[in-house]
Amino acid sequence: MRVVSADEVAECLEWQGLIERLALTFAQGVESPPRHHHAMHRPDGEATMLLMPAWEKAGYIGVKVVNVFPQNADHGIPAISGLYLLSEGVHGQPLACIDGSELTRRRTAAASALAARELAREDASTLLVVGTGKLAPMVIEAHASVRPIQRVLVWGRNPDKAAAIAEAYADRFDTAVAGNLETAVAQADIVSCVTLSTQPLIKGEWLTPGTHLDLIGAFRPQMRETDAQCLRRAEVFVDTYAGAKGEAGDILQAIEEGAFRFDQIQAELAEVLKGEKAGRSSADSITLFKSVGASLEDLAAAIEVWEALPEAH
Repeated sequence: MRVVSADEVAECLEWQGLIERLALTFAQGVESPPRHHHAMHRPDGEATMLLMPAWEKAGYIGVKVVNVFPQNADHGIPAISGLYLLSEGVHGQPLACIDGSELTRRRTAAASALAARELAREDASTLLVVGTGKLAPMVIEAHASVRPIQRVLVWGRNPDKAAAIAEAYADRFDTAVAGNLETAVAQADIVSCVTLSTQPLIKGEWLTPGTHLDLIGAFRPQMRETDAQCLRRAEVFVDTYAGAKGEAGDILQAIEEGAFRFDQIQAELAEVLKGEKAGRSSADSITLFKSVGASLEDLAAAIEVWEALPEAH
């Protein structure tokens, strides 16, 4: 069985190829049971273990094991770590054990970019990234591969981290640290939230016509990055209905507050990609994409990695 390092994952997952692989997999579909979600009460706070299986009907089989430790930020360690086990589909024999952290970062950002490709305005040129974790740079790169991004604003609770990201991309974009979040939201064509927040960061009253709001950080019912007004003002799309119903805190909490109904969701991503339902209705519409991550995405990314390795041919 091949062990695939984080560096190899990064080399194999070129943005355009990964985004196209995701689009194809979403459109074709795979068997993907709901992910197993286990809360772990640790001495220094709550952590989460996720088990995410998926398989093609006549092809690859995979499962991802992920540990999420938000408290790792206090120690300068990434919050998310994991492994992906990919097996062949004829006899179920393991093929590769793939670094799950890099796989997750890249497939999450690629799914975000895929949604933006379908939902954001084609002329979207200013991107605001809310959050300064390991996913933030990936979001910048992925969105820039599908939209003509020229300006990147970065907001975070730690201004030094935001400044470091802005500086890292200053040679490719017009970058700046966003001091005032409300002002930055008003300037952005795409707002991408990549946090583990449990309190709303983005208020619906800040959104301007034509904005695309991308919510990919919060992945549990107790988490949220927006207030209910964002959902009320937007055309709402999700990665999968099942994931949204089970874990999308932004949606579930807005429903609990009586401000939104589940049947107000416009479509899941596969329906848009297959042309079964429409995406953005007009240039002035506000679109919102809520993702909690799907095992389909991990399987697609793992296959992309495996088939890019020399031993796969």
